[in-house]
Amino acid sequence: MQPTPRHLLSAADLSAAETSLLLDCAARLKRRPQRLLEGRQLALLFEKPSLRTRVSFQVAMRHLGGETIYLAPQEVGLGEREAIKDVARVLGRYVDIVAVRTYGQEIVEEYAGYSTIPVINALTNEEHPCQALADLLTVREKLGADLRGVSLAFIGDGNNVSASLVVTAASLGMDVRMASPKGYMLPESVVSEAAARAAAQGGKLTLVVDPVEAVTAAQVLYTDVWTSMGQERESERRRIDFAGYQLNRELVAKAASGALVMHDLPAHRGEEITDEVIESPQSIVFDQAENRVWAQAAAVAFLLGLAGQIDG
Repeated sequence: MQPTPRHLLSAADLSAAETSLLLDCAARLKRRPQRLLEGRQLALLFEKPSLRTRVSFQVAMRHLGGETIYLAPQEVGLGEREAIKDVARVLGRYVDIVAVRTYGQEIVEEYAGYSTIPVINALTNEEHPCQALADLLTVREKLGADLRGVSLAFIGDGNNVSASLVVTAASLGMDVRMASPKGYMLPESVVSEAAARAAAQGGKLTLVVDPVEAVTAAQVLYTDVWTSMGQERESERRRIDFAGYQLNRELVAKAASGALVMHDLPAHRGEEITDEVIESPQSIVFDQAENRVWAQAAAVAFLLGLAGQIDG
């Protein structure tokens, strides 16, 4: 009987210790890429468009000595042209690991339930764990490996990016703050998970409505689009509701001197962040994008049981 594979479907799938381990592995692989995956294949099963996620996974696998197979929406029709459970069981006979980028979290969870190989959530409407790992890898590079007590303020929507980010940051014992308008807060399940992890690791989780309260003296500032993929019909309403939540010069001035500025991209410049701020010396936005490669390389190696073989 085959052993049950390990999956990364949610930031909460990693313990605090495993989160730190993955970031350590990512840092080592970035310093010295190692060809751990000779002869291994990663399938990219994507239902949503992508720039960073697709390319970074492909580059990560190349650095590890493996290969990728990209499957576009029209080629598979996940759950429409072919049942999710059938796709999962077929791909499990062909490749070693699969990254699924889709809509509802229930899709990737159903897929993993039938998969005989590890599954990575490459983005759903509810979670983006790979992005969070790359984000915290970047913060560690700038502020040191021990992030306990480091203050991170997320300004904006309680979406997939912020959900994974607060759980991952709380796992590292950070002082996590989030400011969102009423009606756009994180789901209670995410809040409970992040609060429990923060308490266990000596960190804090603070949820507020006022963005100034969140950013005051913060060392790291993070924002994301106000309207995510699939929410386009809500864009005008969201622009109104998020007025005052723009990461601009005035808001950045309330943070700690030299506070790092983050955005997962793509950015709607002039909406959630100004061009001036994203192009400022404090911005580490493109370092985040680069680190998707190394965070995902570490995740693949970890799920395939090879983390212990990473040198350096």
